Amino acid sequence: QLQLVESGGGLVQPGGSLRLSCAASGSTFDYYAIGWFRQAPGKEREGVSCISSSKSGDYRNYVDFVKGRFTISRDDAKNTVYLLMNSLKPEDTGIYYCGVDARRLCPLTGAMDYWGKGTLVTVSS
Repeated sequence: QLQLVESGGGLVQPGGSLRLSCAASGSTFDYYAIGWFRQAPGKEREGVSCISSSKSGDYRNYVDFVKGRFTISRDDAKNTVYLLMNSLKPEDTGIYYCGVDARRLCPLTGAMDYWGKGTLVTVSS
C-alpha cells in the first residue's frame, strides 16, 4: 500500500512562492500518475495539476487558473512529486492534496487510488 505525505505549505504573501512536496512510500512510485488537488474553505476539492508516470512520458496538465504560475514535476528516484507555485493569490488558499492513480494518464477529477492528508497553504497579507 502506498502512503503519501504532503509538505511545504505555509503562510505566504500575495505574489509569493511556495514549493509543495508529495513524498511516497510503501510501494513502487514510478507507475503512478500523480495529481495535485486543493480544497478552499467552504468549497469542494478541485484538481490543480497532474503528471503522468515517467513511462508515459511525463505528460503534464494544469487547470486554467494556475497555468503559467504553477509547475509540476516528479523525481522518481526520490519518490517525490513537486508543485512549484509562483505569483500566489489569496484565492489559492486551501488545503493541497496529492493523489495517485494507476490507471489514468493524468487525473484531475474523480477518485484516486491513494490520497495524502494534505498541507495547508494560506495566501494573505
